[in-house]
Amino acid sequence: MATSMTTDEPPSSRSSGKPRSGEKNWLEKLLGAFSAEPKSRDELLDIIKDAAENQLVDAEALSIIEGALDVSSQQVREIMIPRSQMVVVSLQDKPEEFLPKIIESGHSRFPVIGESVDDIRGILLAKDLLPLVLKGVEEFQFEDIIRPANIIPESKRLNILLREFRENRYHMAVVIDEYGGVSGVVTIEDILEEIVGEIEDETDEEEADSFIRKVGDNDYIVKALTPIEDFNHYFDSELSDEEFDTVGGLVMQSFGHLPGRDEVTRLGNFTFRVLYADNRQVHLLRVSRMMNAE
Repeated sequence: MATSMTTDEPPSSRSSGKPRSGEKNWLEKLLGAFSAEPKSRDELLDIIKDAAENQLVDAEALSIIEGALDVSSQQVREIMIPRSQMVVVSLQDKPEEFLPKIIESGHSRFPVIGESVDDIRGILLAKDLLPLVLKGVEEFQFEDIIRPANIIPESKRLNILLREFRENRYHMAVVIDEYGGVSGVVTIEDILEEIVGEIEDETDEEEADSFIRKVGDNDYIVKALTPIEDFNHYFDSELSDEEFDTVGGLVMQSFGHLPGRDEVTRLGNFTFRVLYADNRQVHLLRVSRMMNAE
């Protein structure tokens, strides 16, 4: 009787507790990871990639894990926004001087400088400018709203900085080189993008798709980098694009020099007033259409 019961048991039932050969190799690696720490980052990644191949970890999770491992070995200098690309506000600027720059950049935080970029006085949060809407600018003082700047060295590791961002609840740090000069800035978003990939927000979308914003019946804010073709399409105009690709190029040609703030020129049926320009190029324009012009 006992023999009959043993021989009647299906083969699949007798072997159901054993892993198949393909699974066995992966399980051995996984068990090995728990019994002894991986000896290198590559060994750890091999185990995780095997898990992804066996559909225990999806591709997105694998990418995030790889990004997190990369962050642990990277330094701030590798991802910071360099000094030449920083958008800063001067402590001496009046609201009418720095607001166009803030609007154009679409950023939410700005280093505030004194006599030079190396003279960091604090960090300006765009949201702290909202009281200007209600109270006006007569009594505006930068000292009342700027926040302390967090200064870090280029060599700081990203995983350590990310922890400091979270623990101290700040989102931007100013980066200095070995001589104490400012070499750039870094934000918490810059680090997170190293882990999860590019983070696009509504500002990114606006910068990509919209260079022209209507602010009055015949008044518009126009970015100098607006392609002339797009400008003509928007206004049903015929500005020439034979020599230049952007509106800023046409405006520079019309002035014959690098214009400063509030300088005005006319092209066709439009007047262009410079809202923001630095020592290299025009960035932002206020455009008025002259409806009675032929």
